[in-house]
Amino acid sequence: MRILVTGGAGFIGSHLIDRLMTEGHEVLCIDNFYTGHKRNLLKWLNHPYFELIRHDITEPISLEVDQIYHLACPASPVHYQYNPVKTIKTNVMGTLNMLGLAKRVKARFFLASTSEVYGDPEQHPQTEEYRGNVNPIGIRSCYDEGKRVAETLAFDYHRQNDVEVRVARIFNTYGPRMLENDGRVVSNFVVQALRGVPLTVYGDGSQTRSFCYVSDLVDGFIRLMNGEHTGPVNLGNPDEYTILQLAQAVQQMVAPDVAIRFEPLPQDDPRRRKPDITKAKTWLGWQPTVPLQDGLRLTVEDFRTRITSPNPDSNPSVNDLTGSPAMLKTF
Repeated sequence: MRILVTGGAGFIGSHLIDRLMTEGHEVLCIDNFYTGHKRNLLKWLNHPYFELIRHDITEPISLEVDQIYHLACPASPVHYQYNPVKTIKTNVMGTLNMLGLAKRVKARFFLASTSEVYGDPEQHPQTEEYRGNVNPIGIRSCYDEGKRVAETLAFDYHRQNDVEVRVARIFNTYGPRMLENDGRVVSNFVVQALRGVPLTVYGDGSQTRSFCYVSDLVDGFIRLMNGEHTGPVNLGNPDEYTILQLAQAVQQMVAPDVAIRFEPLPQDDPRRRKPDITKAKTWLGWQPTVPLQDGLRLTVEDFRTRITSPNPDSNPSVNDLTGSPAMLKTF
């Protein structure tokens, strides 16, 4: 099968490509390298069944493919808030372009949506029927509302143009190849612990998250894409941890003597986040299998190979962003 993965040089996208290539598919990867890296795909660059295309999906492209996994979009707050206009353009115009391609070539379309569509949820755990509690004008709305619009577009193309769509709502995911400066809680804690600086917990650490290891998530993607259900389907680990519990777990695993530092809670930071995965279990026969401790060990070892010297500035900043200079201006 000929499969397109947008955002395929990124953290999750590259793991998905590994799986698809291992299964013998012909894979095309589109990425503009705003947050993705060629190093994640080095083993496939000379493979006859793999093609890497540097392209920004806010511009149309013509390809012949059977399936489209649409993952392209900065997914961590430090990246998507740095250029919010570009983020929402990617979610809206980029999704329109990929849905248009799916319509023209009659490809099945997979949308990597997010648990952020639930906002700061008033229902716990979150089911797919919950419509969310999202601030449409907050600093996170370029991503939250952008993904909500992307879902709208997917279902409208499905109803109006008979495009086969699959929609996954992804909860917190972690694992090897996460960016050191992506601002997500797992990478923040691991990088800070490896550098021997205090672990930064926002608020009092009582807010909760659920952490899914990347290989489990990719398995859910493939089951959903090749199944009979449109979705949306929650994909995440229903085991719930407070942020303070996660910090303590990383602390004990990496640097027991490192302190934990508390900082003010960012605007619109969700208080609780936990997926109801009943649909994933029932429709896909899927549930996570990698325990948090095992996944954290693999993640720590990956970061350990990349972090070789102390860095006093442990907090990610836009000055650490990598990518094309054209991506770093206002659009």
